[in-house]
This record gives sequence, C-alpha cells and structure tokens, in this order.
Amino acid sequence: MSGKSVLLIFIQAQGGVDGTASLDNASAGPGLLGSLKESVLSNVIKRAQFAIPPLSLMILSSVQVSGVTQSICDLRFERLPLDRHWDMAGISVQTGAVKPAFELARMLREKGITVVLGGPYVTIFPERCRDHGDALVIGEADDIWREVLEDLRCGDLRDEYRVTSFPDLTVERPVGKSALDIGSYFTTNVVQTTRGCPYSCDFCNVHVMNGHRLRHRAIPAVLREVEAFLREDKRIFFFLDDTINADEHYAEKLFRELIPFGISWVGQATTALGEKPRLLDAFARSGCGALLVGIESLADGSNHAHQKFHNPAIRQAACIRTIREAGICVYGSFIYGLDGDTLDMPGRLEEFIEETGIDVPGINLLRPIPGTGVFDRLALEGRLLHSPDDHDAFRFSWGQEMLYRPRQITLEAFIPSYTALTGRVFTFRNALKRAMRAPRLRSAVLMFNLLYVHMYGTARKDLLRQLGKLRQAPFN
Repeated sequence: MSGKSVLLIFIQAQGGVDGTASLDNASAGPGLLGSLKESVLSNVIKRAQFAIPPLSLMILSSVQVSGVTQSICDLRFERLPLDRHWDMAGISVQTGAVKPAFELARMLREKGITVVLGGPYVTIFPERCRDHGDALVIGEADDIWREVLEDLRCGDLRDEYRVTSFPDLTVERPVGKSALDIGSYFTTNVVQTTRGCPYSCDFCNVHVMNGHRLRHRAIPAVLREVEAFLREDKRIFFFLDDTINADEHYAEKLFRELIPFGISWVGQATTALGEKPRLLDAFARSGCGALLVGIESLADGSNHAHQKFHNPAIRQAACIRTIREAGICVYGSFIYGLDGDTLDMPGRLEEFIEETGIDVPGINLLRPIPGTGVFDRLALEGRLLHSPDDHDAFRFSWGQEMLYRPRQITLEAFIPSYTALTGRVFTFRNALKRAMRAPRLRSAVLMFNLLYVHMYGTARKDLLRQLGKLRQAPFN
C-alpha cells in the first residue's frame, strides 16, 4: 500500500464591498499630503501583517498516521502547490469564505483530488456543503481526524465524519509546527488552553460551535507545549481562548506557573479582570502585553438586547484603567448599531475611548453571522439587507457595508454617524498619541492604529458609496 499525501488548506475570509482590492489599491487622497499619507499607510499594511497560523490546521497536521504525510497551505501567503501529487485536500471552511472554499473544492475535485470539507461553516450548515466535497467532517475534529486519515490510507473514505461529543481536552494531543513555514507569520506561538464559552451573546457563534461548558487542557500539557514552541520560535505568544479569564482559578494557576518561562503574550479577556487583583497580577507577571476586551456597547440596554449581561457599563471604565495601570495594553472592541443604540452613542464612544486611554479601539458594525441568534432574529424581523439564504452576502468586512437595518436609527442617519465617528477616532494624531501613552508594546500599538487609519478610511468610502446607492434605490 503506497503512502498518502494530504494538503490542509486555509482560506482567508473575504473582505467587504470592495474587499481586499480596496486595501491593496488604495486611491490617493487629494494633493501631495493625501498621496504621502496613502503611500505611508500602504507600506504599513504590508509590514504590519499580524498574521498567525490557523491553530485548527496545526492540530490536524500533528495527527500522525503511518503511511500518511500532511502539509499546510495558507493561501494568505502561498500558492497552491499543484506541481506535486495530493491524494486528499482538507479545506477549513470559514463563515465568510464559503464561496471561494467551494470554488477551490470544485477545482481540486476536477483534478482528481479527494476533498474533505470541515471547519465552522460545515459544522453549522452541513447540508449546504454536501455537494461540494467528497467527505464532510462535522464538529471539533481533534480525535476523528485520525479516523479520516486511516480510512484514506485504506481506500475506504466515508462521506461523513460526525463528532458526537466534544473532545476531552484533558487528553494530551501534542501540537507541532513541522507543517508550517514559520517565517511567514508574525509569530507561530499560538496556544489554546480552554474551549467553550459560558456566555450567550447572540452575535457570536462560539457557544454554538463549542458549547457553553468550559473545557480545560491540563496545565502541565500547556506548559510542555509552551516550552516546545519556544525552542522553534521565541516571539510573542497568542493565547486563543475566547475568554482567557473565564475560569479565574484555572487562569491564575496557569499563568503563575508560566512566570518562569519569561514569555510575552496577548489574549482575549473580559474587563472583569480589572476587579480581580490576584488574577491581574498573575497576568502581568507572566508577560501579558495586551488583551482584547469585548466592550460592545456602553449602554446596558443595548448589550442586554443581544444577550450580553456579563459586563455592566458602569464598571467598564474603572476596569480598563486598572488593567492598563498593571502594564497591559487594551484593545477595546465596540459594536455600534446594536438594538438599543441611538445617535448619541458615537459621542459617548469617543469620550469613553479618550477617558480610558484605550490603546487600540476597534469600532465595528454589527455583523449578523449565519448560524447566530441575531442572524435568525433579524431575518425573522425582516431587517436583513440581503436574502437570509445568501450566506456569502454576510461575509466579514472592516465596517465596509451595512447588512441590516438598525432598530432605532435609519440607514440614512446611521451611515453618516458611523463614518463621522471613525473619521474622528482614527487619525494620524490619535495613532501617535495612543502609541506614546501605551504601557508597553508601543511599536505594535502604533502599527495597529496606523493600519486602522487606513482600513477605516477605506471603509468610509465604501459605506458612503452604499449610502449613495441607497438614496437612488432604497432597500426593500
């Protein structure tokens, strides 16, 4: 029996109205100053690729089956290596990259390559994917992937592999980097210590895919992984837990044991960390440089309308200041356009960003992702701007297009209020100011803010173009 070769493929989600073409071919602003700004920002974008490898494909490529070799192709940086033979291609289908994933699958199948589809979209919408692959993997594939590879080796691949229960993360599954081109990434030190989310925010699909119960990896296994990763890549670590402080006892024990490793790391947390001095101390002493915190709205009514109850607005500012005083940068993620928001929200957001000293603000539009509660509710209420059956229309974008009607603000008023807000928040002056006052990682803070000056500038053009079309032919 001859050996089998497997190619694991990662496809980046599509952009917005004009997608990445808008970013790669930015039109220069008026006059010499505008041209200079566009030139500088384009160079920043090319250099500031804070790209990390897809952890899911790292996990799968680390499953070892005799007679099977696996490689990773990350289409953000590489061309498909079709100059060699592949017995099977595994495509991780992200919500927002469905169309290009299916197109790629068709092309590979036409070349005689067996295609297995998996990932978030396949897990949530398997029936939409059956005609596009030779086999589907539904659910978290940590354990079942070995079965897929063994069936491939034996020439007995089934058309469906469905995970019936969530994998037990206390079972050690060593993750390696041999399938990666380490130099292509900002860092390859990506680690996940828990899965699942105890919250039920209706705009998020994490609890839909991974469940509400928090599952933990054994701390000794995490420590061994960090130690092994450091031998190949001494750059910053990304802890990819959706809420790294969700289990305070586990998180404090883990990060206190990581102190001797001397690493720098970033992750995602809730602002409640600012009210937990012992846990915050463990984060700071273990090398935490920055945290992404999901603030969403400054109005409790807006957050509650979307089933987010765990971050009362009245405590947000003090928590953020405390986290920054501990020497940790804060990326504050907001959503403008939630159901309780009114036209006074932009002013409140701008004041809050200035008052708290948030190092990198992100002001997002609500993205109704297929498979989430908010998508289903907006579809039922007739507030989506595209057919709910057209999942490709609801791709992720950098605030480049409206996909729904806000509850309390007309589109005619909302789009100008959003573009004016991002125009005030994301400027060269503010980028420099935030970098200068950042508690650490000042170069990264500067690069992120400059990147956003350009990205949100492009988004404003696209949104205003959409508004023009709206005025000519109002949405039905």
